[in-house]
Amino acid sequence: MQFIDEVRIHCRSGKGGDGIVHFRREAKVPKGGPDGGDGGRGGSVILEADPKRNTLMDLRFNPHQRAENGRPGGSQTANGRSGRDRIVKVPLGTMAWNEDGELLADLDSPHARFNVAQGGRGGKGNAHFKSSTNRTPTRAIPGGPAIEETIRLELRLLADVGLLGFPNAGKSTLISRISAAKPQIADYPFTTLTPKLGVVRGSEYRSIVVADIPGLIEGAADGRGLGNRFLRHVERTRVLCHMLSVAEDEAEPDPLIRYRQLREELRIRAEAEQSDLDQRPEIVVLSKIDTRPPEEIQAIVERFAEENIKLITISAVTGSGLDELVEMMFAHALHPRIAADEPAP
Repeated sequence: MQFIDEVRIHCRSGKGGDGIVHFRREAKVPKGGPDGGDGGRGGSVILEADPKRNTLMDLRFNPHQRAENGRPGGSQTANGRSGRDRIVKVPLGTMAWNEDGELLADLDSPHARFNVAQGGRGGKGNAHFKSSTNRTPTRAIPGGPAIEETIRLELRLLADVGLLGFPNAGKSTLISRISAAKPQIADYPFTTLTPKLGVVRGSEYRSIVVADIPGLIEGAADGRGLGNRFLRHVERTRVLCHMLSVAEDEAEPDPLIRYRQLREELRIRAEAEQSDLDQRPEIVVLSKIDTRPPEEIQAIVERFAEENIKLITISAVTGSGLDELVEMMFAHALHPRIAADEPAP
């Protein structure tokens, strides 16, 4: 399925049904009185977060979302049927913005709802205005108008751990080894063009969601490469996992320099969004260690230790270090979740 993470849709609620003017007409019932019924309310356009969806592709091809109009009232004080609501299913983590750039809703919990366009109210029939001083009212109120709104939907993935790194850092291979996700893997840059999610199973029926974020390049926060578009997906992750490759075909062979470049992109993004993105818990991983001699790997580990950075060394090909990495992911990702679930003393 194609991944779409931003769409613009036009929403129109249903018009309210009109109230009617009608008088009861039956044999042997003279002056039956007013019996015009009320109109039904118009349907609303409502966004609903659906945990089973992971793309906005359906809305890309169906940008016009319309609810049903309410039906007019009938005789014998029969009320018109209300219009059906239009429920628009969107992925968990979808944000809705109006045309002025104002955030309308952040649907970050399962089945959360937001009413984009309220349906028009139903009109009042003349039976509603009968009184002791006005026994033959000829007044009725029409239904309320429909509301039209154009909104922009933006999907920001929700994940426990986000895998970050420059192209060919080994993120896709790693997520394919620790989860059931099957991302595209090849020996050229930008094989991951869209984020991929994988569920990692642990002991005691625990699980975490890991996101493979597309490769960044230096200057991503300023719009270069793929990073600017997908950096926003990083903002919803609990833990950031920096992937640093030691493969000899890297453009920048020094993993410490690449780590600092990644940190700088996060800092720029955090300042622009006024978020704590650069303060999130992090795991630093040195990948593809099977491609270099052990003494070179040890020298890199010691360089990071001098900067007070703990480095986990892995090889997704041989499986070396994967168990330790998964345990650390669970330790970092579940700790804030458990703390949040604990009742206050």
